[in-house]
Amino acid sequence: MIFSEKLQILRKNKGLTQEALADKLGVSRQAVAKWEAGQVYPDIANLIQISDLMNVSVDYLVKDQDCSVSVKPHEATELDELIAFRLEANVHTYANFENEVDPTRPGSHDYRYENGKYMYHDTYVGGEEFAGEEAVWKGGVTVYAMNYLGRVLSDGFSGNFLKEALRAADMKMPYRGPELYQSGEFTYRCKVTGDFTWFQGYEEIYKEDTKVYECVFHGGLVR
Repeated sequence: MIFSEKLQILRKNKGLTQEALADKLGVSRQAVAKWEAGQVYPDIANLIQISDLMNVSVDYLVKDQDCSVSVKPHEATELDELIAFRLEANVHTYANFENEVDPTRPGSHDYRYENGKYMYHDTYVGGEEFAGEEAVWKGGVTVYAMNYLGRVLSDGFSGNFLKEALRAADMKMPYRGPELYQSGEFTYRCKVTGDFTWFQGYEEIYKEDTKVYECVFHGGLVR
């Protein structure tokens, strides 16, 4: 993932508009727009400001990277197992209208799935504007968690299409949905910076040329 994509995701996860970020950095909105479009690159002073504001290193910002995970072979096996379970749980809970359980909080919607030593629990509150958290336990110990915050932007939104897109997640993009998913007049896009151990992401849905939904999320391993 390149700098322009990382900046967009980090900004949206902070809940900042381009103008708000520009104000914090003491630059113009047009400068931020050009950074995010990949037209120009910020100077080192601005990179330092961005790294401080977003709590990431300058090295992380400037080095292109994908979502692969660099771990030792035995760790990779354990991580792959965890990711595979998360994907399995994903298609057996909210995304597939399965395994809803009693709410754990007033007004919450909860889903739980278990297989062997693993347990997955997803809980969220709200409807057209919502917030939630999913977590995975292994042998009773929390090993992974992810928080998300989203909203419907237009009456053209389809919850069924969102669920369809989420079910299409794979080992390459196991966070929410795939990088790109299309069906009929709907298009789902998801971008992530980081890897499964520590990540931030942004997903959106368009109905033809109109954005009808967006969600920011972040998560990673819990130790």
